[in-house]
Amino acid sequence: MKKNFKQIIMGIISIVMALSIFSPFAKINAQDKTELVFWHAMGGTAGEALQKLVDQFNESQDEYIVNAQYQGSYDETLTKLRSTASGADVGADLVQVFELGTTFMIDSGLTVPVQEYVDVSGFDLSKLEPNLLSYFTIDGQLYSMPFNNSTPIMYYNVDAFNAAGIEEIPDSLEEIIEIAPALVEGSDVSMAASMQIYGWFIEQWMSKQQQPIFNNGNGREGAPTETVFGENGGMENILTKWKEGVDSGAMPNVGRTGGQPEFIAGQSAITLGSTASLRQILTEVDGRFEVGASYFPKVNDVDEGGVSIGGASLWMIETNDDVKKEGTWKFIEFLLSPESQAQWNVDTGYFPVNTDAHNEQVFKDNLAEFPQFQTAIDQLHDSSPEDQGALSGVNQEARQIYEAELEMHLGGSNDPTTSVNNMTDQVNAALEAYNAANQ
Repeated sequence: MKKNFKQIIMGIISIVMALSIFSPFAKINAQDKTELVFWHAMGGTAGEALQKLVDQFNESQDEYIVNAQYQGSYDETLTKLRSTASGADVGADLVQVFELGTTFMIDSGLTVPVQEYVDVSGFDLSKLEPNLLSYFTIDGQLYSMPFNNSTPIMYYNVDAFNAAGIEEIPDSLEEIIEIAPALVEGSDVSMAASMQIYGWFIEQWMSKQQQPIFNNGNGREGAPTETVFGENGGMENILTKWKEGVDSGAMPNVGRTGGQPEFIAGQSAITLGSTASLRQILTEVDGRFEVGASYFPKVNDVDEGGVSIGGASLWMIETNDDVKKEGTWKFIEFLLSPESQAQWNVDTGYFPVNTDAHNEQVFKDNLAEFPQFQTAIDQLHDSSPEDQGALSGVNQEARQIYEAELEMHLGGSNDPTTSVNNMTDQVNAALEAYNAANQ
């Protein structure tokens, strides 16, 4: 009888366990995880690489589940945040914002400076690239965590240079214009360089000339109230040299969407682009010619400045939920780990923010196969915190103004002086409006 009773009890337990598979309580552990919403601007292969890291974090622990949501381009993501700043909840716990949005994010009141969690957790910032930290550190406080950061570099067709017998790679627009005839005549390319109309390049050439864009220490000593790129001559130097390259045929005007497509097709010997483009360029060239990488060129040979960073950082949103904020910080720590950063660099070309990533085998193997990845790291180290770009609440609008005026200038509508004056008037008006709204 006892044996039968025991068998009955064990049978009941088996049935209950079997039924629990179909019970809504079976996934109670997954449901109990705290959801963290992560807005990002990574599409294509970069988006896939980011989702891989998100999945690894979700699988690595049982407290949180990150829901990564693509918001479109950098501009679209920041525009969405600007509309949110009017008072509605953001709807996210962590947001990826490009460097141009730094001042707005600080002024918005939407965020929690990551410095608070760095201090509480004892996170070792000495392991991170100092030039990246310096961009997002204002008045001694780190506001956001650098994550997918890059600098622009120059890509060149090694085969074309060898065919033309040109051994020295140009390091300025001035030199590109000088070697253009020999490069085109001696190789299969139809143009020496193809350069996209892109405001980021203009900002970099101001850094290369060691000239500020705004007053008040380029916006780093206080909120800028006016531009200075007109009076210091930096902007006119850029427009003049770029137009010279177009008129000479060395750098034909390829518009806002050109640049890299002509290079990948073998039509141009040189192009400019983010270090984060390296993986895609290598993939699309697919061995048809050897791709070289060198430092972003100066405007003129006499320039001595470095480059500023691009890309984006991670901003913690003030949700007034300590559990979510603690989870968000743990996710940031995971993304900044040597293992994550090494894989991120290999998959995308963005800098490994954590220098310990250099010790990871996946990083070493990738660098051995594709030494071009070292160029971006060397260029970052050869620049200084003083080379970091301007801070202002209108950087996003200013870049759009630069591009519109540059497009008209290269098309022959305006001379450089007129274009610079137009830029000055429009950016100063935007500054005045922004400062008035944020007093």
